[in-house]
This record gives sequence, C-alpha cells and structure tokens, in this order.
Amino acid sequence: MQTNLDKLQNWSDKWLLRLNSKKCKVISFGRQINTNYVYRLKDKDQLHELERVENITDLGVILDSKLSFSEHIQAKIKKAYSMIGLIKRNFSSLSVSSFVMLYKSMVRSHLDYCNSVWAPFRKSDIDDLERVQKRATKILPALKKLSYTDRLKRCGLPALSYRRARGDMIETYKILTGKYDESVAPTLALNKHRLTRGNDLKLEVNISHYDLRKHFFTHRTSALWNSLPNEVILVDSTNLFKNRLDKFWHDQNLIFDYKSEITGIGNRSSSTKVK
Repeated sequence: MQTNLDKLQNWSDKWLLRLNSKKCKVISFGRQINTNYVYRLKDKDQLHELERVENITDLGVILDSKLSFSEHIQAKIKKAYSMIGLIKRNFSSLSVSSFVMLYKSMVRSHLDYCNSVWAPFRKSDIDDLERVQKRATKILPALKKLSYTDRLKRCGLPALSYRRARGDMIETYKILTGKYDESVAPTLALNKHRLTRGNDLKLEVNISHYDLRKHFFTHRTSALWNSLPNEVILVDSTNLFKNRLDKFWHDQNLIFDYKSEITGIGNRSSSTKVK
C-alpha cells in the first residue's frame, strides 16, 4: 500500500496536482482491523504520517469502519428535521399539494440520497428514518389526527422503506441492462440453473453469515429481484420498468406500512401511482 501511495504522489507531483497530506486520512474496513500499519506522504520534502480515522465522508456519504452507516443515517435525520423546522417557521398554512412539493424537495431528498449504498438494516435505524416522515406529515393540521398510514395515503407518499426497496430494484435493472459503466458497477451474478423458477435474469442468491456483507446491495437485492416476472424486467427503458414495477407492486402493504414486507405477489391488472 505504501508503494502505491508513493507512486500516486509521484504522479500528482509530476502533473502539478500536489496532494495535501494533512487532509489525507487512513480508514480500514472489516470485522478485525489491524491498526499497526502506518502510511506516509511527503509534505514539503518531509514525510507526514497519515491520520487513522474511524469514519470518513466520501461523496456525501459517511463511511465507518464497520460499514454500519449509523452515523450517516443520524446525520441525515438531523438535517431532515432542520428542514422540517424551516418549513414550519416559514409557512403558516399549506395545502396538501404544496406540502408534498416542499417535503419532497427539502426533506425527503436528504433521506433518499445514495440510499442504495447505506440502506439501513437495523430496526432502530429504520424506525428513526420513518419517524422523520411521520413528523413531517403532521405539519398539516387537517391530517394531524389521522394515523400515519392514512396520512401517507392522503398525501400520496409511500413509506421510506418502500422507496428504498423500489430504488434497489431500479438500480438492479440499470446494472443488468448495461445502463452503467460495467467497469465500475457492482457485479451481479446470474443464476445459471434455468430449471428453477424465476425470471430470465434471475440472480444467484448469496449467503453470508455476517451483517457486514449480507446486507450489501448485491446480497440483499437478489431474492426480491428474483420475485419479479419477465413482463416487468424485460423492458427497454428505465421509465417503463418503473411503471410496470409500480403496477406489479400496487397492492403491497409496504407502500404505506413500513413494518410490512414485500411478498413479491402483485396484482398486475391495475396500478397506483407513487412517487
């Protein structure tokens, strides 16, 4: 690793893109982490030892050494609550449509960003995220006394857990149909045993014993993807896939009840629009 760092620094110096060694950090991921290794970069002709940290932010996502993403989730929840407070202070009365527009752009966007990477698996994190939407939908006085499920139905908003499951399926579709650069996209292995039930793009179901891996995107999506029929997945465009997925899942309890689970059995004759 140190040899590669030296090569990187030589390249950056050659092209006058010098690295700031004081801003470079070291983080290790895994269940058993060896912290004995020390890495260095040159700083004004002097070797500077890089600081070892437990978490680091990359492209707006806080990564921790255990990949639990709890710190990232709490940071996004805090930001979302601040946006809810901003809406309450600046709008004395709101129609349902106005609230939904503000909520989607100012609050939910923070909870949706890159959630295929940090999707929670702990019940406490799932509840904390959903609690943000619960509080937000109580801003409207006319809906305040309704149950959370009824408030979502009146606003036309799905549960956050449903949006994450739906987002996983959209990302899986994009990966399998070559919408992303294959050199950087996650590898999804197709099931080679065609005698088993499933669609024509059925994925291998990977079994892992530790949370560090079994809740990764490539592991958690396979069973749900395999429950989709060919009429949903064998389409030419992402928008058509979204429409058919919504139609297939239109009667799932998880759309408005985040404590339910998707069964993979949808009524294919009608649809409910969720955004």
